[in-house]
Parts: sequence; C-alpha cells; structure tokens
Amino acid sequence: MKIVFFSDIHANLPALEAFFKDVELIKPDAIYCLGDLVGYNVWTNEVVNEIRKRKIPTIMGNHEEALLKPISNEDKLSNKVLTRALVSEDNKDYLKNLPRHLSLSFSNSDQFFNLLMVHGSVKSITDYMVEDYPENEVLEMMELSKADVLLCGHTHKPFYRIIEKNMKQKHIINIGSVGKSKDGDPRVCYAVVKLNKEAISDIEVIFRRVDYDIEKSAKAIEASEFSNHFAKALRIAK
Repeated sequence: MKIVFFSDIHANLPALEAFFKDVELIKPDAIYCLGDLVGYNVWTNEVVNEIRKRKIPTIMGNHEEALLKPISNEDKLSNKVLTRALVSEDNKDYLKNLPRHLSLSFSNSDQFFNLLMVHGSVKSITDYMVEDYPENEVLEMMELSKADVLLCGHTHKPFYRIIEKNMKQKHIINIGSVGKSKDGDPRVCYAVVKLNKEAISDIEVIFRRVDYDIEKSAKAIEASEFSNHFAKALRIAK
C-alpha cells in the first residue's frame, strides 16, 4: 500500500498545483494532509477549496488553530490578521472544525501497526518535532498514543528517524512542506510511505521534491499587503 502525506501549503496555490500533478504520476492508494493550509500568501480560499473538493482527510495546523482565537493588539498587516480577512466564512468554519489528530491502524494475522498523524507533535499542535528531539520524550509520546509511526509537519524540514527499543522500531517522519520549505531546497516536499503486506512493520519512506513556479508565488506576496519577507523566504527556503 502506498500512502501520500503532505502538509504546510500556506496558501501557495502554484506549489499545491505542482504537488497534485506529481501525485497523479505515483497513483497512491490514499492521501492525507497534516494542516497549515493557510497563512503567508494570498490564495487562502483557493487552496482550501482544492483540498475540500478532493475530500482529502485533513488535520488542523497552528494556522488553522489561530482562527479559533481572538486577535488582540495585532498589527493590521500581520499574517494572522491578513489571513483572517481573506478566508471566506464557509472555509473558516471548515478550518475551525478540523480534527487535531488522525490515526490509521493496519494488521496482518499476528500484529497491529498504527500510524498517528499530528501537526506539531502529540504534545502540542505548535511543538517542533525536530530530528534531534529527545529520544525518551519521543518514545513516551508514541507509547502513550500506541503509535508505531508518527507523522508530523510544522517545522518545514523533512526527516526520517528510526528509534529501536525492546527489539521493535518506532518510525518518526517529518513530511516537510509543500508551500514554504525551510531546509534550503525551495521545491515542494512531501512523503510517500509504502507498507509491506507480508511484513507490516517494514515500511519504506520516500521524500519527493517537485519544482513549481516560485517566482509567481513570491511576486503574489510582494503585490499584496503581506510582508516581503515571506517572498524572500520562499526564494531561499529559509
């Protein structure tokens, strides 16, 4: 079985369109989104509409969570204020009601294998699951949630980490960002996880990088009220 996981589009429609074209080539069995559809760019509703149109199971990111909170003493040109002004009421209702976690459970004749999707970490939607996150804390989170695979986003920096304990492996996959990479590579990034029916815990993780029209996205920011800093960040992937 081949499953696609993607995250952190951040209202970057050209990047999302390139992602969908690439996904068509690999023909996955399922696809999931780990949040942060909005923020930092102008195509807020267009991105949300594309996700909703395809009925892609999606969890809440911290930029969706921000819509739940009142804005107080915010600069009228801040990312939060501008994003809130752009999003339609219908899409706002959709985003505010997204689940915070999703889980998948697989089994063969003698074992279960559980995948848990979060945006930040099990602890918090805003927690940064970096590659050197303390091993004992990662294991504690995964054991409490009975997860064999933890999939997350939020940092915009992809990695695949395996932790071994008691002859078993725990898999941590940060799937990177479709629309706002921060690892020095400005291309779209997402993850493909392949499950082996004969050995269910033997997974394969592939990170796919896809070119898109970065200048179109950057210039859209520069033509808007969003900070030009966001355009520079797209170009240098920082």
